[in-house]
Amino acid sequence: MARNRGGGRFQMSATPALVLAQIFAAAAITLMLVWILHFRGGVSLKAKNLQRLLNAHHVLMLFGPIISTGQAIMAFKTIPGRRKVRKLIHMLLNLAGLILGVLGLYAIFKFYSEVNEPADLHSLHSWTGIGVMGLYVIQFFLGFSFFLFPGAQKNMRTDMKPWHAFFGLVIFILAVFTSGTGLIQRFRFLNLLKEREAYVLNFTGIAIILFGIAVVMSVVLP
Repeated sequence: MARNRGGGRFQMSATPALVLAQIFAAAAITLMLVWILHFRGGVSLKAKNLQRLLNAHHVLMLFGPIISTGQAIMAFKTIPGRRKVRKLIHMLLNLAGLILGVLGLYAIFKFYSEVNEPADLHSLHSWTGIGVMGLYVIQFFLGFSFFLFPGAQKNMRTDMKPWHAFFGLVIFILAVFTSGTGLIQRFRFLNLLKEREAYVLNFTGIAIILFGIAVVMSVVLP
């Protein structure tokens, strides 16, 4: 915390939020892997095991639009070095998030195809999920065009910078929300009550939400 020049008030830095974000990210990943590997039998993108195919959707969406995107948002404060290096790492993390998210969509659509059922596009989870991925693609394309493409004008970059940051944070928040609704759907589908698996799944959701809050705090705080 730092003392303001004009008085005795104190302002918290982003460092605690950055540290908490890494702790919650590690917790979310660990709990997800425990749930998937111990209780649900692992992951696979092949149709031979539909349970593992569905599991792959959860894992890919966690590592993609949530963890990778959150780390990309924090990259400008967590990665040492010149701003150009931070921008490159920010782009690569977002690219990883986009690729993993697309694979996650492939897994869920493949799952519904194999069970000979139409994809569930009626729930809030599916609506926000498709919206997040659509906005993610647009945001990545615009970000690359304005901030990494050599021909972009400097004044256009300056004008776009606050909007790029704002919409990036909105998409990330929507991804966290979508993850929560997805875990709720899976919880109800499995008819979980007070089993150990139920506690692991609930704490996974809590860790994801806390990670999201910490990422937002790291952006708000100086």
